[in-house]
Amino acid sequence: MSVTTDPGTPSPPPTAPDDRSLADFGYRQELHRRMGRYASFAAGFSFISVLTTVFQFFAFGYSFGGPAFFWTWPAVLAGQLLVAACFAELAARYPISGAVYQWSSRLSTPAFGWFAGWIMVVGQVVVVAAAALALQVVLPALWTGFQLTGGDPAPTTATGAANAALLALVLLALTTVVNVLDNRVLSAVNRIGVTAEIIGAALIVVLLLTHAERGGGATLHTGGAGGAAGALLVGSLTAAYVLIGFDSAGEMSEETRGPRRTAPRTILGALLAAGVLGGLLVLAGVLAAPSLTDGRLATEGLSYVLTSSLGDGVGKALLADVALAIAVATLAIQTSGSRMLFSMARDGVLPFSSRLARVSPRTGMPVGPTVTVGAGAVAVVLLNLASPAAFLAIGTTCVAMLYLAYAMVTGPQLWRRLRGGLPATAAHDEAGRPLFSLGRWGVPVNALALAYGLAMTVNLSWPRAAVYDPEGGHWYFQWFTLLFLGATVVLGAACRAVRGRSRGPLGRPVPTPRSP
Repeated sequence: MSVTTDPGTPSPPPTAPDDRSLADFGYRQELHRRMGRYASFAAGFSFISVLTTVFQFFAFGYSFGGPAFFWTWPAVLAGQLLVAACFAELAARYPISGAVYQWSSRLSTPAFGWFAGWIMVVGQVVVVAAAALALQVVLPALWTGFQLTGGDPAPTTATGAANAALLALVLLALTTVVNVLDNRVLSAVNRIGVTAEIIGAALIVVLLLTHAERGGGATLHTGGAGGAAGALLVGSLTAAYVLIGFDSAGEMSEETRGPRRTAPRTILGALLAAGVLGGLLVLAGVLAAPSLTDGRLATEGLSYVLTSSLGDGVGKALLADVALAIAVATLAIQTSGSRMLFSMARDGVLPFSSRLARVSPRTGMPVGPTVTVGAGAVAVVLLNLASPAAFLAIGTTCVAMLYLAYAMVTGPQLWRRLRGGLPATAAHDEAGRPLFSLGRWGVPVNALALAYGLAMTVNLSWPRAAVYDPEGGHWYFQWFTLLFLGATVVLGAACRAVRGRSRGPLGRPVPTPRSP
């Protein structure tokens, strides 16, 4: 996630309290600590990016679940809020970059935490690619000249998939450049993008609701095949794809002032704000669509609703705001992935760790991880040239990997609770108040969060031929998520074998956590 700098605010001195807190974990302050509360909130909100993801996957959810797929939204939001509450506790206790990797390693074993971080960072690379591919849903609808390859612009067609890859490659080149230029440039882009996205999403909701064609009862019907339950399980993939990345507020802890107090609140705040706003977008789209049965909602999604219901002028102005949100989300996700890669490299547990752990003293940016994440996303984007089915396979794969990585945190966290409680790394936050805690609700919330995360991982990974290979002939797309996850684990094992046993802060061995 991108870093927001308050103009005119110098970097804190090495002896600042936040820096001393980081030193207690064995790390030096190298990233520039300039983020305030709004910037921390933006870290989670921009990764989620409701405009990017709702516009990208609305058509998919509707095609399987019909209008009733709206109800999968509050269900997924409730489950993710359980996970976010668990993460908020950990963000207060471990305010360190590489959140999932650091949390899992310190709650379980170095090897288990390493694989959690590895799966997370590879998943983030795939999320960057999926976000960049979302431009195809918006730009050709905004102006036909953006369909560079000609032909049908729908992402599910061969010409649409090829054009999506071209647009994504251009965007990834731009985000990589911005991510390595200067902290202040990155900050300005992020501030403008987050503000524009919130305003634009609110305007879209209001305008669509004022142009509603039907009442809320329409959401009680499903057009999916295979029964309502099966249709809604597939339709829930849309909400599952949207409501991820809230942990980025914790990911940016080393760049946040007062992270023990700020990060827990902004993790929950970003998810809740994005969840409510995204749910309203889905509902407004269903209610304002000119038709629920002409097939266009299942192929063109919200872009069709905007231009049809609000007219070309207003509709295309709002689509331009969506395009900006997609660009900023891609930038933000790439930044977040680079912080995870930096955190692991700093511990010396990756190939080329010495290079990946370098931070520019002038900009405070880890250039090597940023370029690596960008290059990995480019490789994934090129899969879209192979077949239109790759678009969906890429999207569901990245979500499944992040859900699995989340479960590799909530699982050890529950185990530590049952063994006597979470370790205390500090008594109070920076304001002298008790750290964020779930208290007596910790065990039930944690257990439900783990159960939900594992169930959704299975749902996302299930090799449904009707979803991933509807035309047949591409068995590898049907099994893509499981194949990609398996390849990730094998490649990770090879990387660990090359590096030897895990090393901890500043190269010291990581001790196995003991029960408190």
